[in-house]
Amino acid sequence: MDTIFAVSSGQPPAAIAVLRISGPHAAATVEALAGGLPQPRRATLRRLRDADGALLDDALLLWFPGPATATGEDLAELHLHGGIATVAAVEQTLASRPGLRRARGGEFTRRALENGRIDLAQAQGLADLLEAESEAQRRAAIASVDGEISRAVARWLATLAGIAARIEAMIDFSDEDDVSPADDRQLDTAIAAWLGEVSALLARPTVERLREGYRVVLAGPPNAGKSSLFNAMLERDAAIVTPIAGTTRDLLEARVIRHGQLFTLIDTAGLAVETDDPVERIGIERARRAAATADIVLWLDDAPAPADWPVTALHPRSDLPDRATVPAGRIAVSRDDLASIDRLWQVIEERAAALFAIDGALLRDQQRAAVVAARESIERDGMDRDLLVRAEGVRYAMRQLAGIVGADATETMLDALFARFCIGK
Repeated sequence: MDTIFAVSSGQPPAAIAVLRISGPHAAATVEALAGGLPQPRRATLRRLRDADGALLDDALLLWFPGPATATGEDLAELHLHGGIATVAAVEQTLASRPGLRRARGGEFTRRALENGRIDLAQAQGLADLLEAESEAQRRAAIASVDGEISRAVARWLATLAGIAARIEAMIDFSDEDDVSPADDRQLDTAIAAWLGEVSALLARPTVERLREGYRVVLAGPPNAGKSSLFNAMLERDAAIVTPIAGTTRDLLEARVIRHGQLFTLIDTAGLAVETDDPVERIGIERARRAAATADIVLWLDDAPAPADWPVTALHPRSDLPDRATVPAGRIAVSRDDLASIDRLWQVIEERAAALFAIDGALLRDQQRAAVVAARESIERDGMDRDLLVRAEGVRYAMRQLAGIVGADATETMLDALFARFCIGK
């Protein structure tokens, strides 16, 4: 196997550049560059030299003998001065050595997976951590990296293994009158407990849902003040505002992070009753679809909103003299009243907190589909009175769950995952 190297910190120039080397030639490479191996896991100042003995850099060197390393292989870290030329010189020296090559994207983490240092669920959690934009996403991702999903799957598999063993025993002794109704009840109780634990995790939003954020759609008739409110909530001029009806023709999205939570604000075309403009008609249809799939619709119209939308009714332009009275059940807002915008955000944040009440790791869509398939197999076949059907239902569920931690991961799935990583990760 090749020995790989790459900068795993930010790209130079920087104060420090951390260059990682992993693989069977790591020890020989360190000895050639630094004149010998330092004590394991202790930062040591060394002078690095190229093959001709020319000084490359004075660097901190850390040596991690395998297999108890991040990649499961011998691994070294060179903490270099982060200038572009310095890093390039060290990389050129490494690339000239036989058996060494530059790492591909995600290859360090892939080796960790292949060498059993992490499982597939932890690797996917690390990918989510690298892409996290909000504090909520970071907390959920770090829980996955820490192995929360993996431990849950291992626990579920252990429980199902016990259930499967009990079913096999019942099949083996079914002709000897050793299987009683009590055995069936105990089996049903164990399965019900398992289903309850699985359903609790499935009730949480997925990683992708959290990444999308809380969807806030501004809807109402033309000239209702949607774009003005959109700009006020963003605290910048993101949407064009004019007194001309139909100025907004399409959806306009903007992402906002408030108190660690991501929100996607969507300004929409005015919901005109009738229009001969085909472009405006398309915009109205898109506005309706956005509102129907929103987490909350801020309704800027005195008339009632469609009953099937998750509406929070507003009383816009509340600073105008003829709109001083706020109808019951509505929230007064004005683009020029910052306090009213803050109150509106507080309402939105409280509702988002209820939806994204996260305490731990989240499943990704792909993982959730596997858990749902496992649960459905247990509910459908695992509760059947025929023991053979039950046994097959449990086996299928276990195969689905095993795939979450990489037991059945295909090369294609791994390639798709690790393509998301940076080169030095």
